[in-house]
Amino acid sequence: MKKLLVASGLLSLASFPAFATNGDNMIGVTPASEAMGGLGVGMTVGSIDSIFRNPAWMNTEKNFTVSFGGILFMPTVKARAKDPMNGDTGYLSSRANLFTVPEVGITHRLNNNTVLGIAAYGVSGMGVDYRNKDPKLANMHTTLQFMRIIPAISYQVNPNLSVGAGIDLAWASLDLGAFLPNGSGGYYNAGGGHSSSYGIGARLGVSYQLDALSFGAVYQSPVSMKYKYVFDSNNDGQFEDMKLQQPAEIAFGAGYKVLPNIQIGIDIRWIGWSKADGYKQFKWKDQWVFAVGGEYQATGALKLRAGYNYAKSPIRSMNNLATCMSGDPTPCNLNKISDFAQPFPDYNVQWFNLIGFPAITEHHLTFGGSYQFTRNFAVDMSYVHAFEKKVESTAISGMVLTGAKNAQNSIGLSLRWSF
Repeated sequence: MKKLLVASGLLSLASFPAFATNGDNMIGVTPASEAMGGLGVGMTVGSIDSIFRNPAWMNTEKNFTVSFGGILFMPTVKARAKDPMNGDTGYLSSRANLFTVPEVGITHRLNNNTVLGIAAYGVSGMGVDYRNKDPKLANMHTTLQFMRIIPAISYQVNPNLSVGAGIDLAWASLDLGAFLPNGSGGYYNAGGGHSSSYGIGARLGVSYQLDALSFGAVYQSPVSMKYKYVFDSNNDGQFEDMKLQQPAEIAFGAGYKVLPNIQIGIDIRWIGWSKADGYKQFKWKDQWVFAVGGEYQATGALKLRAGYNYAKSPIRSMNNLATCMSGDPTPCNLNKISDFAQPFPDYNVQWFNLIGFPAITEHHLTFGGSYQFTRNFAVDMSYVHAFEKKVESTAISGMVLTGAKNAQNSIGLSLRWSF
């Protein structure tokens, strides 16, 4: 226990922005999981990752493990705005193209049945920077950073069955900046700067190992956040609050040891964006996430991993959206966004999605491995490529268009000690 308390000081190293890939979520929180498409519910990929993916699998820990590292995230994000009166920007690149996403964690076997753990991860986020680009992109600059610190416990009920639980202590920061029309032919700065918020949630997991087969399931509760004085929607000089709830998730999975040195797995995850405050007002759709992957023990020291992750974008193309402007023949639908004083028509909601928060990638290929340098020390590595996805939407019978493209590459590395 003393080692656990001392090593927990490493958690203070975590600082992160992120641009995530299943909606605004990372597909995995450690290089070991990322290399296998984000697996970790139906089979173990290590006790540190298990704190987040399925705390029941922490019971694979033999004694004491500490790990820290991170992911270098490199998105290529572009936006486009076009209308017949002001021309076409073409696809312009966001300057927000390099992020670091840390992870640090400790697990410790307390007795024959119980394992304790604590970890900090940058798990969700997104951001763009179109400042000093074409004015039609409104100098949009956004950053959402979401971190979870999770103390967790796992209990082995019998040789096959384990259960686990964790408390999610969340910290997040939101910056939503844009220059919007002021109604007099000019523009005003609607952004209130960075606003931080705190929240709390929980997760419950179960795992079952039966010879070469394994199964698991986990529930993650929503986490409600409120960002103070973050946006001025109506140019009255008063910055309004925004509620943004990270949604509930339910996941289940299975793993199978094909040979003594080969294991494969599949996880299926549901993310309830359409029921989460903030995301539902921005009309995000729920996601089903499918992750498949495998691990090959090539030598006594070397493991090779690969995987695939797919989830349909929560932001979909939409056409003939109302702008609620004079001469707009489309029925006008106004959307109340959190505590914003000014409601947004459908087209403006989609414009903010695609210009400010284009969390639209779908297909990911993943590779990686680990090398056991000594009995106590190993290194995990990962590479993820998210193929480019494009979403475009129109208003007024196609006369106004906005669009986004998003492709991503990331490299992960973590150092792991086990005693």
